[in-house]
Amino acid sequence: MIQRLVVPVTTAADGTATAYSPVVSGRIETIRYVKTDFDNGVDFTITAEATGETIWSQVDVNASATVAPRQPTHSTAGVAALYAAAGQAVNDGVVVANDRVKIVIAQGGNVKSGTFHIVVS
Repeated sequence: MIQRLVVPVTTAADGTATAYSPVVSGRIETIRYVKTDFDNGVDFTITAEATGETIWSQVDVNASATVAPRQPTHSTAGVAALYAAAGQAVNDGVVVANDRVKIVIAQGGNVKSGTFHIVVS
């Protein structure tokens, strides 16, 4: 089952905000940021609330954007899994279990807003 969680976020006078999705379980497929009027240069830190795992962290965002967050994978020995020839990390989706997605905004402007669409499978 695929679901879309829509999280509107509005900053305080100091340009910061913290917002949460409903509790969800599954793989984070995409996150769509839809700019309403956050200032240019807004910073996002999007994590799993309970574990603190980073889902999307980006600074100086100026326009609406869509990302498909992925994280590095590891062997059963805890060693980074790499593509043999290039030595690049093997990435896979970010999974949350009975957790909320936490969205922290910085430098968003005085009482400005944007919306995050989180697609989870």
